[in-house]
Parts: sequence; C-alpha cells; structure tokens
Amino acid sequence: MSVLNLSSLIAHSAERLTQAQVAFGHGTQNAFDEAVWLVLWRLGLPLDTDLDEVADQVVTPEQQAACAALIETRITTRKPAAYLTQEAWLQGVSFYVDERAIVPRSLIAEVLADGTIDAWLSDQTRQVLDLCTGNGSLAVLAALAWPEVQVTGADISDDALAVAGINVERHELQERVTLVHSDGLSNLPGPFDLILCNPPYVCQASMDALPAEYRAEPELALAGGTDGMDFVRQLFKDAPARMSEHAVLVLEIGNEVEHFIAAFPELEVAWLDTSAGDDQVLLITRESLLAL
Repeated sequence: MSVLNLSSLIAHSAERLTQAQVAFGHGTQNAFDEAVWLVLWRLGLPLDTDLDEVADQVVTPEQQAACAALIETRITTRKPAAYLTQEAWLQGVSFYVDERAIVPRSLIAEVLADGTIDAWLSDQTRQVLDLCTGNGSLAVLAALAWPEVQVTGADISDDALAVAGINVERHELQERVTLVHSDGLSNLPGPFDLILCNPPYVCQASMDALPAEYRAEPELALAGGTDGMDFVRQLFKDAPARMSEHAVLVLEIGNEVEHFIAAFPELEVAWLDTSAGDDQVLLITRESLLAL
C-alpha cells in the first residue's frame, strides 16, 4: 500500500463515495464532506480539525486500511454515516444516535439557535414540548436555549426514547428534560406554552422514492400517509386543548408544502426562514388552530 497523506486519503475516499453513488442528507450534502467526517472519525481526530493544518500528515498503511474498510461499510450497507459513527451534530451540539432513532437534522434547530421564534414567546414561557422527539436533540437544544424552561420530550417509540435518554444524560439535563411515551398528544395533558414538532410528514410517493440511506431509518419517524399530513391533521385537532392561552406551535413539514397548503388552505401561519428556504418550517398560534 502506497504512502498517503491525509489530504490524499480524504480525496480518494470522496471519489470512492461518488463512484458508488451513495445518498447524502444526514449531516453532509456531498461526498467530500462525508469523506472528511468518516476519515477524521476513524483516525480519532476531532471533526472540527483544520484540514489545512493536517493535510500533509502521513497516514500509515494500517490507518489507510481502517478508513477504506469504513468507507466500504458506508457503501455496502447504505447506512447514514451517523449510524456508523453513532454521533450526529446539530447547531454545533453533539448527539448520540443509532438505528433506533432517526438521524437528527431538523430545521427547527436553526430557529431555536438564532432566536427567530423568541418574539412569540414571553417571560411566561415555562413549559415546552418536543413532540416526536426521536433522539431528543430538539428537547436538549430547547433546554440549552432557554435555561428557565422545563422541557418534555415525547415519542411513540420506546426505542427512540431510550436513545433520547442517553442524550439527556449526556448533556446533564435530567432535572429539566422529561421523556414521555405518547401516541401523538394522547398522554400529554399540558398545558404547554410552546410545542415543537418535527413529525412524520413524508408522503407515500416520496417514501417510495427514498434512497436506501433514508430507508435505514425507522419508517415510523418518516411516513405521513398518502399526502404526508396524517399525523399533522390529528395534531391540529388535539393541540389547542394542550396549549396555554398564548402558546404557539412550531412545525416542520419539509418538502411537503404543497400538500400542507392543500390540507389546510384556510389556516393562518407564519413561515420561518431556514437554510432550506422559507417554506419548510412554520409557526401557528393557538388562536389560529382554534379557528380551523
């Protein structure tokens, strides 16, 4: 095996991923960034390593073989890199993840971090719900963003809640984040001042076309029925009774904006800007839900 430096190893790994036509979207958007993630992780280097500083670092044959094996595992299994490393990052915060929960990537994390929704909150905002919490990332980020609130993270999946528990403990938030098993809002009487929800919203046609990387995730966390709005319809019916008077609901609907508007043509919402555009995350007041 020829001598390679780190820069060449990453380039070779990226080329291999490109040739294999793997799909991205679980923390990276291209082959180079995915190769950087996997190579640095395999070599035990921090993911925020300055590549320019280590580009010429020689990689031993044993290290090359270990990295090549990981890249091949990524290709042959089609598992997202986050499942292979058991770590994902959201807004610079590290989270544990495995196949029991969806890989965290919610755009709601952005509006938590940049203060977008703060204008709809007040000093009376005390009880926050992260519905469909998955690995608990949004619940943790909410607790970190607002030290004065109590957060409930809820999910129908006991497997996902087990992963969420790992992250609550990892960030030492056991006293402020409570995890609850619930089918939708059925086991959540509230009242909540803020509800965050990244629900299963992928329509059936999109589910049928998903790359293998997305099929490696729990279908329960993705599939939203024929138009993707099954969970959302029930949520809108149940939410007002669980919300305080001035509460708001922040909802992610991803690429299903057309289906959302078709399902709720009269609903008054505020669309929030994110890195993916201004038609994927929205905010709804309790008053607007009552008017449905």
